[in-house]
Amino acid sequence: MAATSDDARPALQIDLGRFRAALARFASGVTVVGYTGEDGAPRGVTVNAFSSVSLEPSLVLVAIARRARSHELLQGKPFSVNVLKVEQEPLARHFAGEDQDVEIRWVKGVVAPRLAEPLAWLECEPWAEYEGGDHTLFVGRVVDFLFGDADALGFYQSRFVPVARPVPSQPPVPYDPFELPYDAP
Repeated sequence: MAATSDDARPALQIDLGRFRAALARFASGVTVVGYTGEDGAPRGVTVNAFSSVSLEPSLVLVAIARRARSHELLQGKPFSVNVLKVEQEPLARHFAGEDQDVEIRWVKGVVAPRLAEPLAWLECEPWAEYEGGDHTLFVGRVVDFLFGDADALGFYQSRFVPVARPVPSQPPVPYDPFELPYDAP
């Protein structure tokens, strides 16, 4: 039987600032997770901890800090994941809590509100929730989605960065390297 994280070994004391800096070396995309607030109005939170989970069924996850105001409001509720374009950085900053002079346009979705004109959006019904330390992993089953073509907004070394579209002359690889059934030596 595998050991759980609680009984595997004593907790190591690591420098949390350096740990955060190490994690910041992983470049990610930037999303706004949309949901319906207690007052029935659309709300959102900026999230870069987003991942695909499964193709069949179509599942994605977002990790939300347990201390975030949106955490309690997302529990057991439908949500949307809005992948931002590079020019939507002010939206990312707004939904991260910065005071931004930005127009926010919401669209009524099938199950959750979503932003107008992101690079991609996915509407999700709640599938599962898992505790993950100081975060909760919200897994959603995708019920509707759409995507476009533009430069994406990224996050790298704790900064917003542009992520350029691939060069059109480079065809996509004919396989998904993350779905290969083997490990390389």
